[in-house]
Amino acid sequence: MPFVMNSPQGSRAPRLIAGLAALLIGASACPAQPQAAQGARTLVFFGDSLTAGLGLADPATQSFPSVIQQKIDAEHLHWRVVNAGLSGETSAGGLRRVDWVLRQGADIFVLELGGNDGLRGIAPAVTRDNLQAIVDRVRSACPKARVILAGMRMPASMGPDYASAFQTIYPDLAQKNGLILVPFLLEGVAGKPELNQPDGIHPTAAGDLIVADLLWGILRPILRN
Repeated sequence: MPFVMNSPQGSRAPRLIAGLAALLIGASACPAQPQAAQGARTLVFFGDSLTAGLGLADPATQSFPSVIQQKIDAEHLHWRVVNAGLSGETSAGGLRRVDWVLRQGADIFVLELGGNDGLRGIAPAVTRDNLQAIVDRVRSACPKARVILAGMRMPASMGPDYASAFQTIYPDLAQKNGLILVPFLLEGVAGKPELNQPDGIHPTAAGDLIVADLLWGILRPILRN
């Protein structure tokens, strides 16, 4: 539904319009000071259906970003998790919406995209360029943010040459940009029917617990620092 604002009366209109414009302009930058005032920093998970928790009974508590928030709360750390996962998202789609997501700021940005590119057979060079552009946008909007890149792999059914070329995207980008690399987000989960939903792609709640534990091993020292 589009947002509709009733026209204000008289001379109040210019002041209200100016105020709205100021808010929109201010939202375009990485708002570090409001977060600091609240005492919490922001951890953004930016990804596709794996991040969103597609197919889980309660993504708000069972998706791996939600489990990470629970771990944070259990240790009384001053971080809030933003789940910016969108089912079906490609690297190109992520590039189109990343600026909007970054309006709320990010102190740590976990980039989990590319899997849908691979399943659609998109050229690995295109995926690499899109992911690089997303990293560039994050670095521009939030220069102090730590960027973590979650790697993905393609099944052998996509062809060995394609799967091999796809797998090199993530370590290449991590080395080029000095990113923290998670070599394979679904390590210990992929290929195990008992940890995946019937589609064989999306983890069950038990699978997401394993994904969360993998990420927590990387995130916990950073969050505590």
